[in-house]
Amino acid sequence: MAFLPASLPLETEVASVLKRYETLLEVAGSTVSQVGLSDLFRDLLQRLKDVGKFDFLNLVLHDPNRKVMRMNVLQALIPVTIPKSHELPIGDSPAGWVWENQKPLLLRNLADESRFSTYIRMIREIGIRTYYVFPLTTAKQAYGAISFGGRQANAYNDLDLKFMEQLVTQIAVAVDDRLTHETLRAYQDQLAGDHERLRLVHDITKTLVSHLDSKELFFQISKCIGRVVRHDYSSLCLHDPASNKFQLRAVDFPPARYLLRKAVVFAPEDSPEGRVLSTHNPLLINRLSIEHFPSQTTQSLLDAGIKSGCWLPLAGRNRFLGTLSVCSLQESAFTQSDLDLLSEVADQVAIAVDNALAFQEIAELRDKLAQEKVYLEDEIRTEHNFEDIIGESSALKRVLQQVEVVARTDSTVMILGETGTGKELIARAIHHLSNRRDRSLVKLNCAAIPTGLVESELFGHEKGAFTGAIAQKIGRVELANKGTLFLDEVGDIPPELQPKLLRVLQEQEFERLGGTRTIHVDARLVVATNRDLDKMVAQREFRQDLYYRLNIFPIQVPPLRERATDIPLLVNFFVNKHARRMGKRIERVPAETMSALSRWHWPGNVRELENVIERALILSQGTVLHVPVTQFKGSPVSTSSMKVQTLEASEKELILRALREANGVIASAAGKLGMKRTTLNSKMHKLHISRSDLFAA
Repeated sequence: MAFLPASLPLETEVASVLKRYETLLEVAGSTVSQVGLSDLFRDLLQRLKDVGKFDFLNLVLHDPNRKVMRMNVLQALIPVTIPKSHELPIGDSPAGWVWENQKPLLLRNLADESRFSTYIRMIREIGIRTYYVFPLTTAKQAYGAISFGGRQANAYNDLDLKFMEQLVTQIAVAVDDRLTHETLRAYQDQLAGDHERLRLVHDITKTLVSHLDSKELFFQISKCIGRVVRHDYSSLCLHDPASNKFQLRAVDFPPARYLLRKAVVFAPEDSPEGRVLSTHNPLLINRLSIEHFPSQTTQSLLDAGIKSGCWLPLAGRNRFLGTLSVCSLQESAFTQSDLDLLSEVADQVAIAVDNALAFQEIAELRDKLAQEKVYLEDEIRTEHNFEDIIGESSALKRVLQQVEVVARTDSTVMILGETGTGKELIARAIHHLSNRRDRSLVKLNCAAIPTGLVESELFGHEKGAFTGAIAQKIGRVELANKGTLFLDEVGDIPPELQPKLLRVLQEQEFERLGGTRTIHVDARLVVATNRDLDKMVAQREFRQDLYYRLNIFPIQVPPLRERATDIPLLVNFFVNKHARRMGKRIERVPAETMSALSRWHWPGNVRELENVIERALILSQGTVLHVPVTQFKGSPVSTSSMKVQTLEASEKELILRALREANGVIASAAGKLGMKRTTLNSKMHKLHISRSDLFAA
């Protein structure tokens, strides 16, 4: 048993060696499982803690660009004050000496070391006394150095040294793998960035093709730029060579959107835009200051918090157009790479802006030619040539004079008159004589549409707004944008929709049924009615404020009985119109027929007269118009002593006769009277005609 005491140190040493090899195996597994270098070194230090003596571990890499040694990873079991990104010149760092000489540096007692004074002092201050540094080298590259430290002097023996050499070999492979992975990932990120930038260029190209309005074009491009180059502010300034001034045309910066409410014009002197104008080169400013650009424009940007930015020239086909500015609330927010990308974008923007300006000039020329066309048409137009408006009576001439006066304005017009007097023709005349004649005249008969569908027809609806709304529908108000909206029978608009129509008149905006987006519209409104809106307002059937907005310029269309001298002209016009369509030849209208037609009171007005002539043409066999005049015999209607009650009684009797002949079918009776079903319903309500009256004695 004498050998036992001598064998104890050997067993301890064997156990220590086994522990080291076990640690090496664990480290080998860790190098495979850990992804990041920090995680790898953190795990390594925890495993070395079981071996003992290892209190400090760091990785220092060589930076070939800056020619320094930079600490990349630092792990310690004691508090440290050394910055993890600490840099030192190669000659002032132990890791630098090891990297240059590719030899280990074994500093067994830092108290005896006089070299590398700055770095040695830092690690001594945290309690490190032994410091071993090994080169981190693979077959491909010398990366830097790995350092081990202990809190005791002469902490490591020969076995520790061999263990560390083996450990460094494994770590070198792992670090090489990680750095290669990071390099590949950097290349992937760069490729992804390049791909995103190419997609940006593609998106901007599509945007340029689809927009000719410079403001809308700019905002769309600003959105595209924001996907690749982060920025807080962007603007488009156009240069006027005549005045040598810049005009701010678009801003994408919410706090400064107010700038566009008024024209912002400024001189180029002492501004970034002026520098770009003089050099025609892009400008990158890392720190915007009033000292370098002493202008009010610069001060406005500084007041808004702008600290850096890129200013790009926009060069057109024949001249300098202006600048595109992309700025940030942070200093040095843009790189040269960003400037290069934005320069490519600016080249495309310049093409688009040049096209947009050319389109604007063409539009202005087109408008000018259109105005000249109207002027020439006015010159050759006869005094009252209103297309299908036939007549020469003084009552009609007064109406046409009113039409000429109000047509040139954008004021709302209310056309009043009995059914069949030609209110729609007056509305069309107002539109054709207005500045909106090149755009649409959109019509809606409010009485001809079921109440539940009026809102959808007038304002449109979104998909799914109600059962059966399988697609989005654009309403008549929106269709009339830049043109004229004609609302016939406006008195029949449901009360619940009247506030919405009032909003269109006052604010020029509305929402579709089922929608949340506010739509702005510029449409002139012309309305017509045969109802007594004053009475409806008094009875709270029509909004008073809406009535006042509609009744800005009323035009009273005279009934046919007040323009009896126009009846022969209308008769001849309708005879020619329908005879040509039917292929008949009518050479004469008997004087007795014309006299009877001229004396009739025409409750259906011009529409009734046209229907009578059309039926007469169907019945006429020869070249003479045959009209059964017995139904038109009666007292002349031109006398001023005729009472309203007499007219109402006559009209009531005529309607009752037609209803009896049609066996009470309103649609058939309306056809006999030459009026619409809705108009007949309205008259029956006004004259208090009920179904029981049909069978009264």
